[in-house]
Amino acid sequence: MPLPTELLQLLDALPEPRIVVDTAYRILAANAAYRREFGQDPSVIGQTCYQVSHHFDRPCDQCGESCPRQQAWESGRPSRVIHCHHTPRGEEFVEVELFPLRDAGGNTTLFVETMRFLGGKCLPTPVLGMVGRSSSFLQMLELLERAGPSNTPILLLGESGTGKELAAQALHQLSPRRDRPFVPVDCSGLPETLFESELFGHEKGAFTGATQRKTGLAEVADGGTLFLDEIGDLPLTQQVKLLRLLETGTYRRVGGVETLRSDFRLVAATHRDLQRMVEEGTFRRDLYYRISAFPVRLPPLRERREDLPLLVDYLLERLAPQRTVHLSPEAMSRLMEHDFPGNVRELRNLLERALLLTGGDTIEARHLVENSEQRSPSGRTSEEEIVPLDEVERRYLRRALERLGGDKKALAARLGISERTLYRKLG
Repeated sequence: MPLPTELLQLLDALPEPRIVVDTAYRILAANAAYRREFGQDPSVIGQTCYQVSHHFDRPCDQCGESCPRQQAWESGRPSRVIHCHHTPRGEEFVEVELFPLRDAGGNTTLFVETMRFLGGKCLPTPVLGMVGRSSSFLQMLELLERAGPSNTPILLLGESGTGKELAAQALHQLSPRRDRPFVPVDCSGLPETLFESELFGHEKGAFTGATQRKTGLAEVADGGTLFLDEIGDLPLTQQVKLLRLLETGTYRRVGGVETLRSDFRLVAATHRDLQRMVEEGTFRRDLYYRISAFPVRLPPLRERREDLPLLVDYLLERLAPQRTVHLSPEAMSRLMEHDFPGNVRELRNLLERALLLTGGDTIEARHLVENSEQRSPSGRTSEEEIVPLDEVERRYLRRALERLGGDKKALAARLGISERTLYRKLG
């Protein structure tokens, strides 16, 4: 079907890669920007969009992908999704937007497909170590892409090991602040007495040991992104001071009288249920609403098992760059059956240990042990193994602690014992 010359000229004048697709998914035209970014091969004309972009033999929605063409067809309105496309540089994450064109009778006959690389430029694929193609992963990535260019505070929610700091770094790279500092603050790793000094800085002589002025992390983050990791662990006494900083953009160094300003984009993260903590009175309601304008949930690994082969290849390449190592089918099957309470961090540990246990280029199922106790990845003791009762208890407590993200206080409360008792039982 020949396209009007005016339409082709308009497409070529547009700066973003665009193609025209018919209702049978066939590519009818590609503009100059598309040819520049995705190659000069003219044979894409006449091929289907799913063949060219994904190397699929059938439409995206039949291969587990969210298809913008199908959504635009059903709604009659523009539709956009995040997809992983094949490019001359390899696979890259691309925002795909489809605009339906109607004929004089109001029937949709063509689609104009626009492709934008995340952040307006090519970010490395995988994006800052975030690997995946599952629908839950791409939905999360789409939320990050939508939120990236804004100044809205973002709250990252997810279990320990799901990659919340990587997501925060992606948000920073997708923002106009990408050339300014990205400053992470571990709220759980700072004693209450030091948090204020770390965040706001202190003046010389403000307290014993303050031998010189210290620049706070809020000052370092000026113009960039301040990432507050595990904000749910922040004591109530410090929450009110943080709230003032977020609401006014001002603070004073410990021991100082000068009011300072800092313009940063806030990204916070937690594995805790902040809403429940608000109801229990352990997290300030006003602070919660201040940081949770745009919550993004990071899916646990057990909800995106189809990403395991990609993650395994990515991690092995970085853990053993001088070796070509792969998993046997039995080893991969064993991983696919595992719940991964520690998520990607646990997967990395399993592979790192397996690399030490195998001298060849194949990781077998027997190499996938969690620790020196030689447990299986599922954490279950083999039926033949007989161990003392206190060891069984210790293993159970360690697995329970993993599921709670290492939160000993929460585990002790759930078990109805003191934290001191829990420490003793853990050994």
